[in-house]
Amino acid sequence: MDLFSFIDCANRTQSLSDLFDLLVSSAADEGFGQVAYGALNYEETVRLPEHPMPAVALNFPLDWREHYFERKYHEIDPVVRRTPFHSSPFMWDQLLEQKQLQDGERLVLRESREAGLKHGVSVPLFGPSGRISVLSFASSFDDADPIRHMKHLHALACQFHVAFGELAQPAMGKKAIGLSQRERECLKWTAEGKSSWDIGIILKISENTINFHLKKAMRKLGTNSRTVAVVRAIRLGLIEIPGLSGPSVSAWIDTPPTEADAAQPLPL
Repeated sequence: MDLFSFIDCANRTQSLSDLFDLLVSSAADEGFGQVAYGALNYEETVRLPEHPMPAVALNFPLDWREHYFERKYHEIDPVVRRTPFHSSPFMWDQLLEQKQLQDGERLVLRESREAGLKHGVSVPLFGPSGRISVLSFASSFDDADPIRHMKHLHALACQFHVAFGELAQPAMGKKAIGLSQRERECLKWTAEGKSSWDIGIILKISENTINFHLKKAMRKLGTNSRTVAVVRAIRLGLIEIPGLSGPSVSAWIDTPPTEADAAQPLPL
């Protein structure tokens, strides 16, 4: 399923269970059908049943889930610990390469592989008031290629996060959000993969002015991420991006974060 179809289906989904099933199905098409979504530094009241905090929804193998929570691995899991210090998706294999990783953290990663989660990608997701969530995708295949699928998985994670937020707080999705014409233009060009400098050339205004409009749009949309702002604007019908699948999506998902994108994570 391409991102445009995923957004369309997610827009019509009214339950967390259905939304999560949609995410799992789309991620499975990429070979990463084991999915976990968690709220790291706050308690999310909307959760799938039988999933202890910080998990909100997950379908990892049952034996591994029970082992993980019985041993309180979420307290030493390097994905949980280190997500706040990443501004972009990261691979579990990269964590294993870090020399400063503690023995307990290596144990969690090693045992997760033994449980069938051979390769993983985690996407940090930042919300209002310093809220931090993470969405992880894992593959049971030895030859899975996280790098090849990372951009699409990143896009799925951002859209899921926005859709889930509106399900958890329905009133927020109905709140009238007014974007100026300039703010809409800046978001639309961002969705096309253009940097602030590029957009300034196109609109014949300064790069600083572009950043100003984007920051205002992000504030109105309740995020400090350009990626999430674009997804949320599309979901709310504030901007339309013809043919939003394929290269255009990959471009803005893959655009390196700017200072305007950087979240301010709170240490756990």
